[in-house]
Amino acid sequence: MDQHQHLNKTAESESSEKKKTRRCNGFKMFLAALSFSYIAKALGGIIMKISITQIERRFDISSSLAGLIDGSFEIGNLLVIIFVSYFGSKLHRPKLIGIGCLLMGTGSILTALPHFFMGYYRYSKETHINPSENSTSTLSTCLINQTLSFNGTSPEIVEKDCVKESGSHMWIYVFMGNMLRGIGETPVVPLGISYIDDFAKEGHSSLYVGSLNAIGMIGPVIGFALGSLFAKMYVDIGYVDLSTIRITPKDSRWVGAWWLGFLVSGLFSIISSIPFFFLPQNPNKPQKERKVSLSLHVLKTNDDRNQTANLTNQGKNVTKNVTGFFQSLKSILTNPLYVIFLLLTLLQVSSFIGSFTYVFKYMEQQYGQSASQANFLLGIITIPTIATGMFLGGFIIKKFKLSLVGIAKFSFLTSMISFLFQLLYFPLICESKSVAGLTLTYDGNNSVASHVDVPLSYCNSECNCDESQWEPVCGNNGITYLSPCLAGCKSSSGIKKHTVFYNCSCVEVTGLQNRNYSAHLGECPRDNTCTRKFFIYVAIQVINSLFSATGGTAFILLTVKIVQPELKALAMGFQSMVIRTLGGILAPIYFGALIDKTCMKWSTNSCGAQGACRIYNSVFFGRVYLGLSIALRFPALVLYIVFIFAVKKKFQGKDTKASDNERKVMDEANLEFLNNGEHFVPSAGTDSKTCNLDMQDNAVAN
Repeated sequence: MDQHQHLNKTAESESSEKKKTRRCNGFKMFLAALSFSYIAKALGGIIMKISITQIERRFDISSSLAGLIDGSFEIGNLLVIIFVSYFGSKLHRPKLIGIGCLLMGTGSILTALPHFFMGYYRYSKETHINPSENSTSTLSTCLINQTLSFNGTSPEIVEKDCVKESGSHMWIYVFMGNMLRGIGETPVVPLGISYIDDFAKEGHSSLYVGSLNAIGMIGPVIGFALGSLFAKMYVDIGYVDLSTIRITPKDSRWVGAWWLGFLVSGLFSIISSIPFFFLPQNPNKPQKERKVSLSLHVLKTNDDRNQTANLTNQGKNVTKNVTGFFQSLKSILTNPLYVIFLLLTLLQVSSFIGSFTYVFKYMEQQYGQSASQANFLLGIITIPTIATGMFLGGFIIKKFKLSLVGIAKFSFLTSMISFLFQLLYFPLICESKSVAGLTLTYDGNNSVASHVDVPLSYCNSECNCDESQWEPVCGNNGITYLSPCLAGCKSSSGIKKHTVFYNCSCVEVTGLQNRNYSAHLGECPRDNTCTRKFFIYVAIQVINSLFSATGGTAFILLTVKIVQPELKALAMGFQSMVIRTLGGILAPIYFGALIDKTCMKWSTNSCGAQGACRIYNSVFFGRVYLGLSIALRFPALVLYIVFIFAVKKKFQGKDTKASDNERKVMDEANLEFLNNGEHFVPSAGTDSKTCNLDMQDNAVAN
């Protein structure tokens, strides 16, 4: 009998071990699947950020409208975040995450779809690509005493193109796709972390979540690499003969294969969704089901008898919960520390988001870097720097066991150092290019007070040029002209990119000694002084990113330490909502609107409507871009000082050092908030967005 009992116990033990193994394997599979989803969301976020300038050019839209498209991700997040936060934990979390990843992928693919319906990209009025011949028309030169027909095209064709362009508005699909991606990314982080917290071994949650964030860094690495590669490729690669394209990646009209990045990230997100649909609702589901089934069987009769009473109680509970919610919200909004910190957080994150959104445009316009070079440099430089800074910040806080006041001072110190380094960007602003008709008179001998309606000169007044045309050429005198016609060039030789124009009368009047009055396609390159400034800019950016990321950990910890423990989740959620609405959505729009004010030459479509900007006033652009960021960060620093004094006053004489258990809880909450964001991804867009993600991206931009 004893032997029989022993065998039964052994069998039960083996069965228990098998169940544990199955549960362990199920949890590990969830971790592996979630890791891929983290990479996918980070990849999608960074692809959107690095493609925004390309999208602006391809759809011929302003920077402010491009900023609205970028902010549509946050709009999508806000539409479903309440539903996901409340109902997500009550439903099948792995399947919800899988659906989210599927929506992310669908949104990315929807973003790329307009490329396949828009026809061939026309980078200038002179470009007419024939699908069968893949040829382009010749460039216009100075034709004295002759009347030019508009683009050499009949009025009927011009009118037809005009109707087609004005009715397309294909950028709306990009807007909807990015918003759908925001909807899809919403459940990934909160439901993923709650699942880990429920089923991980005691004390292991922070380790798992930290590992997910580290793995998520792979997304930005892949994103920057792909972005650099695709930016070199012409937008219509595979459809046109590239030998017929006369612009280069450094041309302000160049559009790379932006759509390829969205296809890759979309497919990756869809693939990452597949495992979630085969995972159980929890690793020990059979046992749970038995408990639930037993409970339902026992309580069924009582439920039937007291159905009316239960409904009444449920109604009271709902009313009680709503009342409790508003009381809790009132509690945090009447907490001076929380309100001050919320305001300074909004200012800092708005500066970060706006800066990072247009940092690629800034590098292109200010220093003459191509989109491919900008993507490569930012990816290579900022990702390791941000990772190092995040680790260093956490290490310092743990090593010195900083109190609440100490953490606030540390965060202020890193923000102040980053702010001071950002001031160093101002001396690195390059002078505006010498462009005849915008910064100089057409004869190249005098500067102009305004770039608007610069009159023609005697060197090109009889050439019958289309002044709205943008086909820049660089004269041997180092001056850029808006077109060969406006340079007064009479003849040309060579084809496509190698075309050279001769007998350019406007080049001649500048007094060249070699009497070589020629010009070649493309804007004149930046001088050596500006190139040296660019390398200094990169070096400062590395240091700036390091300090921004170092303070990011302290910045997040403060959010949960200044409110009551039971209000921590609400405080983070409300802060996230405010940042998404006023920062993630609005910052790219007003940054873009002010950048638009610095444009000197807009493109025009066949209807004569304004399109994308071709060239900016470098000095004005630099001052607006950097000045707006500084204008947001300076009051944040002032609020930091007020915040530190308020913390000292409230916690004077109290031991504000967190215990190990408190630190564990805060770390997990912070990691959840950290991943609740879209701006930069490892979040680096993140593109579920949270403050630290925003700070990471932003550490990149600043």
